[in-house]
Amino acid sequence: MSYLELHDIHKSYYLDKVEFPVLKGINLNFNLGEFVSILGESGGGKSTLMNIIGGLDRQFQGAVFIDGKRLDHKDAKALDSYRRETVGYIYQSYNLISHLSVLDNVMIPLEMTTLSRREREQRARQLLDKVGLGGQMMKYPNHLSGGQKQRVAIARALASDPKVIIADEPTGALDAQNTKEVLAILDQIASEGRLVITVTHSQEVANSGTRIVHMENGKIDSDEMVKKPYVPISTPPAIVSRLLPSTSSYKNAAKHLRYNFWRNMLIVLGVTIGLFAVVLFNGIGNGTTKYVDQQINDMANPRLISVSAYTKPSESSASASSGSMSSLASMYGSGLSAAKALTSSQISQLEELGNVTSVSPSYTANSVTVQRSKGSAAKSTTISAIKNWNSSSSTSTLVAGTKPGPGEILLDKADATKLTKNWKSLVGTTISLKYQTLNSHKVLTTVKFAVKVSGIAEAKNSMGMTDLTAIDTATLTKAMKVADVSTQPTTESVVVNSIDNVKSVTSKINKLASSSDTREFTATGMSDGISTIKTYINLVAYILSGIAAISLVVSALMIIVTMFMSVNSRTKEIGILRALGQSKKDIRRLFTSESLILGVLSATLATAIAFGLGALANLALSSLASFDIVQITGLNVIEVFVMALIISLIAAYAPARHAARLNPIDALASD
Repeated sequence: MSYLELHDIHKSYYLDKVEFPVLKGINLNFNLGEFVSILGESGGGKSTLMNIIGGLDRQFQGAVFIDGKRLDHKDAKALDSYRRETVGYIYQSYNLISHLSVLDNVMIPLEMTTLSRREREQRARQLLDKVGLGGQMMKYPNHLSGGQKQRVAIARALASDPKVIIADEPTGALDAQNTKEVLAILDQIASEGRLVITVTHSQEVANSGTRIVHMENGKIDSDEMVKKPYVPISTPPAIVSRLLPSTSSYKNAAKHLRYNFWRNMLIVLGVTIGLFAVVLFNGIGNGTTKYVDQQINDMANPRLISVSAYTKPSESSASASSGSMSSLASMYGSGLSAAKALTSSQISQLEELGNVTSVSPSYTANSVTVQRSKGSAAKSTTISAIKNWNSSSSTSTLVAGTKPGPGEILLDKADATKLTKNWKSLVGTTISLKYQTLNSHKVLTTVKFAVKVSGIAEAKNSMGMTDLTAIDTATLTKAMKVADVSTQPTTESVVVNSIDNVKSVTSKINKLASSSDTREFTATGMSDGISTIKTYINLVAYILSGIAAISLVVSALMIIVTMFMSVNSRTKEIGILRALGQSKKDIRRLFTSESLILGVLSATLATAIAFGLGALANLALSSLASFDIVQITGLNVIEVFVMALIISLIAAYAPARHAARLNPIDALASD
């Protein structure tokens, strides 16, 4: 039984449904140890027959048997395995991959074997030594002569230890000396017990083999034994094949990117711009949101609701147009006598509400005269309003000292400066305060007391804050009691546990009614204003995101175009890899991995640039706002890498699919 058998092989090509027969019933048997030359003129069907033997051509009639088993040409996976394990190709045009070194070209088939990395490299070096190229291993194909390239092709064909070597016009592009040397190598391969089949139109080349099969017009017209074939040595296979590991695809993709480094860096730079916009705009959105939140928190607690007794509009108008007492209260009072005081039961109602963390009284002393108590250069000033320190107050505005405790006051820096230029020196000193208001008998009276300055506060924004001077609540109410001024509050500061609950609690307070179904409270919070501000911020963020999305689309298009260009420029490489046994899946993965590498590189570069420019922007803006406006988070970095991977996969899908569907024969024939 012969090792390779061809039974009644027919093959036709069609042009506009017109049949052109190429092979017309080929029956041939081949044995190991033979060096068979298929001789004939161009167009006789030699190369077509070789493509069928090599498992590249699937569209024909007839049968091919390998070692007694029929080769199923309808099973793509079986053909891939056949090409990996049984067949090695040598071409007239060498078909080396230009971006791989000599050593890497020979190692391509070895990547589809179970040999270790060290064993694969050792075998590739041995084969290159065998063909006389031991000193050329790290060169690229364009640095070699024609004869040297063909020797590399021979070494690659032998790499996976195949039983069949197919050489298609192996000496067609070589001079006489290189032709002689290549034929000697092929003869040696046959002597090692392999089947060597060479296609040629040269009688001299054909005479170098053990057998000449002459083809003409698609038929065998002679089959002549030139010399006795070599006796094959029966040995178990030394190398076991396997599917190409995914890591090999990534390594080969990286080698191609490195070979065309500067061109690919331009592509990476283009994609980087789009991804950079995403990172930077997200960072700006983060920083702007946090900056506004900080400014709002500095201005007032956003979880604060100011609650007063409900007054009908008609009552308010009447109160506003009432007599001299009301006028005096407006001019001098703390507001205690001009508005309804909240009762203890009403305050208890507020404290018992859900989602409320604290309820504290709010007092305001208007037109307060402040004077330094000691020193020859004592000065005085008038502060328009002083509030008590309660849950609505914030320590974020402190620039010196501490918040006020019993018998203490926190001065606004602007007020402190009016008392002395060295405003910090006021901390720890005692000052005198007095203001006029109505007492419990509706008589104008003066409230006087002395306090120690605990600290100095300064507004950090211009969002409506005017005077930050605040006094300890117990200290203020004690002085009011001494002056017979009512300490029953007209306003309570209600703090909610979460900003998300402010709106619902405000609505609930406004709906509270007495036993007679009369509305009791008027509640106002900052949530509506904050929501409006945040709506504007979100709108800006959406606009920035839209710009970034456009950049991402451009980035995706760049990768798509790049991948299609790569496929078109590497069509022959695809054919070579398929001929060496790589599957359609391997080809798809090769181009997908290349796209993913471009995406990861772009995301890495985009992140680095965004952090760098963000730091510079924050430094430049530090004189305007002591806050990092660009704040890139870890989540932003993860997001941009995920986006880069998704874009890369989407962009690579169509080009990779197109590459995998290329006919290996057509791909090999491309220039």
